[in-house]
Amino acid sequence: MFNEIFNTALIALWSNKVRSFLTTLGVIIGVFAVVTLVSLVTGVQNYVTDQFEDIGSNIIYVMPGSGGIGNDPALSFTNNKLAEKHVDLIKRNVGKEILSITPYVSIAKNLTYKTKNYYATVSGTNEQSEKMFNLSFTEGKFYNAFDVKSKRHVVVLGSNVKEELFKNTNAVGKSIKIGDRTFEIIGVLEEKSQDFDNAVWLPFTTMQQVFDIDIYSYIALQTKSADNIDLVTKSIEIALLQDLSTDDFTLFSQTDLLDSVQEILGILQVALGAVAGISLLVGGIGIMNIMLVSVTERTREIGLRKALGATSYNIGLQFIIESVVVSLSGGIIGLFFGWVVTLIANNWIRAEITPWSVGLAIGFSIVVGLVFGTYPALNAAKKDPIEALRYE
Repeated sequence: MFNEIFNTALIALWSNKVRSFLTTLGVIIGVFAVVTLVSLVTGVQNYVTDQFEDIGSNIIYVMPGSGGIGNDPALSFTNNKLAEKHVDLIKRNVGKEILSITPYVSIAKNLTYKTKNYYATVSGTNEQSEKMFNLSFTEGKFYNAFDVKSKRHVVVLGSNVKEELFKNTNAVGKSIKIGDRTFEIIGVLEEKSQDFDNAVWLPFTTMQQVFDIDIYSYIALQTKSADNIDLVTKSIEIALLQDLSTDDFTLFSQTDLLDSVQEILGILQVALGAVAGISLLVGGIGIMNIMLVSVTERTREIGLRKALGATSYNIGLQFIIESVVVSLSGGIIGLFFGWVVTLIANNWIRAEITPWSVGLAIGFSIVVGLVFGTYPALNAAKKDPIEALRYE
């Protein structure tokens, strides 16, 4: 009996192909939106994770001010006290636990090469930052300890900076102006991330001298192992408290940064999924409206079937099956289109369709069909066969 009712439902849907497709459209859009948005946010999460792993999980940052990552940067830098003596404090007290340490000075400046201009981040570090940040080069090399000590006017370009100013020509050996000062290009970085690709790098000592900067934007250091990073972080805090108060600096690691970013992206993923889920709700209301119209149009059919022996249960079940088939079909089609978009997005980020988003989309499609198909089904089941046969 169920097979017969199921086949009858499919025949009814197939006989009204255009209406059936339009009914599924709302569910298609809803599922497509849920799956696509979740996969894209997952891609961004994967991208962020890959970038952090590329640098390493054993990096610790000493930032000015209190409040950590979520603090207003302007407030942190208003009373910035980080200086060379604090690098020396860390070396003296925690030197055995770290591989490298570098001050970091950062400002934004206009770069000029002949008639071309590019506004970029100018980053000042020492020679140890090459290994610390795992830098690779397409041209030239990084500056060395002698360049830092002698305050040489040399610069390393990020990949985007090089592309904007030099296109396909070699940059090493040429000179650019940063502000009104001239610097010789000694290297070009491989493409890495926005922070590196859109910046130029030069010895922090040169940067302090040329741009009259006394304080550090932050201090970065690399521990020998990621396993004892919490212990090293505590040792650094104790060392810095010899000269600074707890409100003067904040310590956090790559793991702390990654956890904070992932938490934000996780909230964004849920929020976008919820917003997209509203379109599924709208699609469900559309199914109910169309099914109610269908019940009205098929009143004589319902009366004839009841006159031939079909029960109210049979009639109601048929309409529920039609509703679920329409909704589930829309979910599968929407999932397919979401998969296609995810494949395309993989050309730029490592997007992926998560199992929970698939389960949510398909499960919600079935629930939508059941919930919004129940009222039309009950409406059809309650039809009096004699009155239905008389319906014009």
